[in-house]
Amino acid sequence: MSFQTSALILSWIAILLLAFTVSGLVRQVHALSSGAVGRRAESVGLRPGAPAPGFARLAPAAPAVPLVLLFLEPDCGTCTEVLAEANDHHDRPGLEFRVLYREDPPARAAELPITVLGGQAELFERYDALATPFATVVDRAGRVLRAEPLGSRAALHRLLDEVDSSPGGSAPAAATNQGGRA
Repeated sequence: MSFQTSALILSWIAILLLAFTVSGLVRQVHALSSGAVGRRAESVGLRPGAPAPGFARLAPAAPAVPLVLLFLEPDCGTCTEVLAEANDHHDRPGLEFRVLYREDPPARAAELPITVLGGQAELFERYDALATPFATVVDRAGRVLRAEPLGSRAALHRLLDEVDSSPGGSAPAAATNQGGRA
């Protein structure tokens, strides 16, 4: 067999292996995107009226106002914007904030006048906070009022305005049903 024939056969084998690899990657991307896109927004977060997991740990003293839980990641640009928006509203009457990070919070978060809690991976799971930034509003009795992903700083601002404008500072469960789990 000549050198050219051997090189041609090896080239075809390499092309076939590359085609199989690309095909496998395309299937994986399709499966991942189908899973992410196939899940409706209504199916994330806890249902309104559900008890808030770990509420006693998040608010050791019964809060006098609704509690806004922000689930953030340190390397998320939108999370940084949402944190800045929460900081702008930290003294807003009628609301209290808790910022939760799966692991260690960034140093700049610890300097803010908001309660920041690191190492909260368990609560990310229990609150079904699949994507960050994510917000859950809990009433004074420890019941979920709202749970929804936040796509921007403006989304947090809008959420805070809606919570403030609803009767008694809490949105009615029927109008804010963002959760799909029992």
